[in-house]
Amino acid sequence: MKQAVRRVVSPVRKGYIAGMAMRPSPFGDPRLRRRQFRRIPVRTLAPNLVTLLALCAGLTGIRMAFENRYALALAAIVFAAVLDGIDGRLARLLKGTSKFGAELDSLSDFVNFGVAPALILYFWGLHDLKSAGWIAAMAFAICAGLRLARFNVMIADPDRPAWASNFFVGVPAPAGAIIVLLPIYAAFLGLPRSQFLTWVTLIYTLLVASLMVSRLPVFSGKRFGTRVPPEMVGPVVIVLVLFVAMLIAYPWIILTVGTLGYLASLPFGLMSYRGYQRRARESKADVPAVAAPAAAAPGLVHLADDDEERPSRLN
Repeated sequence: MKQAVRRVVSPVRKGYIAGMAMRPSPFGDPRLRRRQFRRIPVRTLAPNLVTLLALCAGLTGIRMAFENRYALALAAIVFAAVLDGIDGRLARLLKGTSKFGAELDSLSDFVNFGVAPALILYFWGLHDLKSAGWIAAMAFAICAGLRLARFNVMIADPDRPAWASNFFVGVPAPAGAIIVLLPIYAAFLGLPRSQFLTWVTLIYTLLVASLMVSRLPVFSGKRFGTRVPPEMVGPVVIVLVLFVAMLIAYPWIILTVGTLGYLASLPFGLMSYRGYQRRARESKADVPAVAAPAAAAPGLVHLADDDEERPSRLN
């Protein structure tokens, strides 16, 4: 009797055990968990660490402005701008670009070159104008955020011509953060603080904010310095060292001259962009003139209407 019961229960028990084995585990497949937590190469982490260091510099600049230590606040913003120029080049050099790094860089730029300069200007002098000063500072931060969002959208545009990568659309956020602090540079050079200077600072802040969200073509400089001839390595290193030494010794003069020079170069960027546009239109106008005899040849089918519906491929 007992053996018969065992024979009946045994298949039931086996079916129950088999069903438990087929049921998915609430903790998931351990092999999949190991696959999710795979090791990340150091070449991907290095640019992100530089971006986080730039973010620390921007936040430190806000703290220095709150403590009325504006020289250190401006130094923190300049340091963040230098690191912002390094992290992208480092990522491309190490082939460690990633979508996470791009998003982190964009968020860091908003804090470093949108929020931090706006608060520095407000604590320095715009707070004397009360609500008007706060509106100007807030407008600059918002325009910086809009500028960065537009850059993220336009960089993935497949219809952009190849030569358009030589230009930014509007003043980039790091450059906007450096040039908007010009009134503070002038005050450190000896310009007396007054109510007139405060109002000029407000108007100038709104002007720079409008340049950031404008459609003005600005030289990008991304292709500058990617290749250096062997005979120019020594002079380039010497010039770079001298520039850093002068920036440390005479920071307000160098920043003022650099800001004025950058503002003066904006019309040249517009003229160069229009030159590229004119040459692109001329090259497109020359293509139908060459293809017309072939289309009129006997025995060939004219497909002009079908070709107009096809998207043009950029070389």
